[in-house]
Amino acid sequence: MAPEIHWTTTPVTAGLLRGALETERTEHGLLPHRLPAWARAQCADGQLAMAESQPSGVRLAFRTRATAIELDTLPTKRQYVGAPPRPDGFYDLVVDGRPAGRGTVSAGHVLVVDMMTGGSEWRPGRPGTLRFTELPEGAKDVEIWLPHNETTELVALRTDAPVEPAGAPDRRVWVHHGSSISHGSDAAGPTGIWPAVAARAGGVELVNLGLGGSALLDPFVARVLRDTPADLISVKIGINLVNLDLMRLRAFGPAVHGFLDTVREGHPRTPLLVVSPVLCPMHEDTPGPSAPDFRGLEQGMLRFVPMGDPAEVAGGKLTLRVIREELARIVGERAVDDPRLFYLDGRELYGEGDAEELPLPDQLHPDAATHRLMGERFASAFGEGGVFG
Repeated sequence: MAPEIHWTTTPVTAGLLRGALETERTEHGLLPHRLPAWARAQCADGQLAMAESQPSGVRLAFRTRATAIELDTLPTKRQYVGAPPRPDGFYDLVVDGRPAGRGTVSAGHVLVVDMMTGGSEWRPGRPGTLRFTELPEGAKDVEIWLPHNETTELVALRTDAPVEPAGAPDRRVWVHHGSSISHGSDAAGPTGIWPAVAARAGGVELVNLGLGGSALLDPFVARVLRDTPADLISVKIGINLVNLDLMRLRAFGPAVHGFLDTVREGHPRTPLLVVSPVLCPMHEDTPGPSAPDFRGLEQGMLRFVPMGDPAEVAGGKLTLRVIREELARIVGERAVDDPRLFYLDGRELYGEGDAEELPLPDQLHPDAATHRLMGERFASAFGEGGVFG
């Protein structure tokens, strides 16, 4: 019979979290947010609300001698009408910088979404428990990376030895903003999203502001970047502007300038990297919007298709090719007076050669292997000779 574990309960507070910009005390526990309340109040979009409350890149970080850990959480899961159930989100355990386990919490709320009608149904649930045991003896640094694709309320933390918040990181802080690809899309888990892969390889501390469907040059996001402490900043711009058909070329250039101007107000000398879209064949020369193709949904194979017409580019509609050309021009002109501003063509992370070997499964988002590839390639930016080196 296994020996009885004598648990010590530690209140879950903001001091135990990394990667969150704000926390909210709920009736159940602590809810990490990746946008502050003032920014959330400036946009009532449900997609943004869901994306920023999903803790991509957020992790509990503490030091302890514990060999057993329990974490009670209340996740919010998504189900889509007509599609098979989605797998539970993963919690990744990292001990002294090395992967040490993975688990899930099956309980929680459920948001049922009907993509045909746009309607949804909320089904309340209860908290569940995640347990890790047989951790190494002795004092160690522990991180529990929260599911990148499930809103997660933190209810209780129990260990078989006391914990204390991890010390302040002695690494540079990298703040990154991007779309669902940066948020994590179809990555294998929270440490498998490409920004986490890049941060681990590059030896930097990640704050991930990748917001699924919401990298839209919003002024309040620029102000968040302006106000967030950072040693390195990157912004990945393009795909959401096209697949939502949000603006025309006339508005795009000034919007990029305004976004960068705002970031520079708070970080006048911080290395700032502008990343254009990775390859997405369906929108290279065909403008948006894009829409779900429901054929095959019952088998769990949701795909996206472009709805625009290439002839509309002459009237100012955006494609990924147009956006790359415009971003390269803007950054090139600004860099004359801003030598710490840089540009990266996203096709260096995922390009035409990669698409043959690793096609986008739904024509829009990379799979787990592609996330790893992109992260490993981006990590060179942190090395000697890289823009963040």
